Amino acid sequence: MAVTNVTSFGRSGLSDWVVQRVSGVVLTVYLLVIAGYLLLTPEIDYASWKELNSGLCIRLLTVFAVLSLAAHAWIGMWGVLTDYVTVRLMGPKATFLRVFLQLGMIAVIFVYVVWTVAILWGN
Repeated sequence: MAVTNVTSFGRSGLSDWVVQRVSGVVLTVYLLVIAGYLLLTPEIDYASWKELNSGLCIRLLTVFAVLSLAAHAWIGMWGVLTDYVTVRLMGPKATFLRVFLQLGMIAVIFVYVVWTVAILWGN
């Protein structure tokens, strides 16, 4: 029987590793698409930027990129917090501090994802 931490993103370290690698690829593709657009568009103004972001493909890619960033950030911060905010390193209040910081990360990530979806799909 494997030990699973309820605050980890996946069911195992391997699934977290795979999520981070896949999210890294999605973020790289998004970076290349946006960089390519910025380099190949001679004059960028509000109208051209709005036109780019009104297309279904770029909206979906942006949502996937933000979801990938959220997963990537959560796994990375969870790893850092569980490795370095420990009772051994920080004393008896470490567990409270770690959980508090993890809840803060969840709140920030949630707000960013909801905000992105509202911007892209709102009126």
